[in-house]
Amino acid sequence: MAHGTAPSPGATGTTTGSTTASGHDPALIAVRAGETPWTAEELGAVRVELETELERIQGDLGRLQEALAEVLRDGGDGAGDDTADTGSKAFERDQEMTLLANTRESLFQTERALQRIVDGTYGTCESCGEGIGKMRLQAFPRATLCVSCKQRQERR
Repeated sequence: MAHGTAPSPGATGTTTGSTTASGHDPALIAVRAGETPWTAEELGAVRVELETELERIQGDLGRLQEALAEVLRDGGDGAGDDTADTGSKAFERDQEMTLLANTRESLFQTERALQRIVDGTYGTCESCGEGIGKMRLQAFPRATLCVSCKQRQERR
C-alpha cells in the first residue's frame, strides 16, 4: 500500500487515528498485502532503534576519524622505512579509510530512515513504490527496497 492511501482490501487492521511524534498516522505507513498496519508502538520501537544506532554510529565515526588521523600522522613520509613497514602502514591506512567510509554510509542510511519516518515515506520501496514489509523493516530498519527489488539490484 502506498503512503497516504487507505488500507487495501487484502490488508488487515484499521486506521487507529493515533499519530507519531512526527504527526503522521503510523497506519498510513506502507505495508505489504496481508500485513497489519503499523501501530504507533511498532513505529516508535523502530524509531528508538534507529536513534540508538545513530548515536552509536556517530561515536564510531569520531573514533575512526581520530584513528585515521593518528595513522596518517604516524605514517610520516616513510623515509628510512623498509618495504614491509611501508606496506604495513599503507595497509593500515587503507583499512582505516575503508572502515570510515562504511561507517559514513551507515550514518547516511540511518539518518535517511529517520527522515523517511518523519516524512511519512518510511516503508515504501524506493524502486517500485510498494510496501517493503514490516518484518523486513523490523529486522533491518534502514531498508529502502522491498525484497524483490533488492534481489534485482544484487543480480546486476
